[in-house]
Amino acid sequence: MLPNPLHPAVVHFPVVLAFLLPAMALGTLWAIRRGARARRAWALPLSFAVALAASAWLAVETGEGQDERVEKVVAEQPLSTHEDMAETFMAASMVLAVVAAAGLLGGIPGRAARLVTAAGSLVLLAGAARVGHSGGELVYKYGAASAYVPSANTPAAVGGAR
Repeated sequence: MLPNPLHPAVVHFPVVLAFLLPAMALGTLWAIRRGARARRAWALPLSFAVALAASAWLAVETGEGQDERVEKVVAEQPLSTHEDMAETFMAASMVLAVVAAAGLLGGIPGRAARLVTAAGSLVLLAGAARVGHSGGELVYKYGAASAYVPSANTPAAVGGAR
C-alpha cells in the first residue's frame, strides 16, 4: 500500500542520494588513484548519479501531482519557490548523470568527467539541502500538511465511519 500523500515519502530518496554521491565519487577517485580500474570502479558513482536523477524526477512528479491540493492552504509564493528549486535540482541532477556517464570514457575526457562529477555532486548536495529546507518550511511554517488533515466535521476526524 502506497502512502498518501506520496510526495513526502518519495522526497527522501534524492536527499539521501545527494548526500551519498559525493562520498561515492570522491572515494572512487581515491580508489582509481590507488590503482583500481577506472571503468569498473566508476560504475558505483554512476549508478548513484542515475538513481539520484531518477528519484529527483519522481519527487518533482509526485509534488506536481499534489500541488493543487496544497495550493488551497499555502500561499503561492513559497510553493512556487519550492517548485522552481526542485525543478532546477532535478535538471542539474540529470546533467550530472550524463557527465558521470562520460566518466566511463578512457583518457583525459573520462578523468575530467569524473572530476567534474565529484565537484558537481558537492554543488548538488547544497541544492538538495536548499530544496529540502524549503519543503520543510512548506510543511512546518506554512502548514502544507494541513491539506491532508481531515476536517473536524468529517467521520474520519470524529472516530471513523461506522
